[in-house]
Amino acid sequence: QVHLVESGGGLVQAGGSLRLSCAASGRTSRMGWFRQAPGKERDFVAAITWSSTNTDYGDSVKDRFTISRDNAKNTVYLQMNSLKPEDTAVYYCAADTGIRIRLGLRWEDYNYWGQGTQVTVSS
Repeated sequence: QVHLVESGGGLVQAGGSLRLSCAASGRTSRMGWFRQAPGKERDFVAAITWSSTNTDYGDSVKDRFTISRDNAKNTVYLQMNSLKPEDTAVYYCAADTGIRIRLGLRWEDYNYWGQGTQVTVSS
């Protein structure tokens, strides 16, 4: 059993930055971030392999968000720059504990998820 705890969410003005963290209670393999805005479907945001060799991003966040991880701390990060009001959502961390080579781009690719952290971007 792995528990994921997200932190770093909050209220920020458009154009600002936030850094989300997700601490896992145990060892994980691939990890990712998803988000869900009120009344909308859950979207893929970013994913990273265990070695950090491969990353991928949703089209709407490419060139603005950066995913990274520190395996010594069992923590994954999401640096969010140039934030826009449409980035407002609850952000969820996801982790897989299986032996995986490929990135996980779908919610179903993971077997543990955090409770979410709210990010609100004001215009």
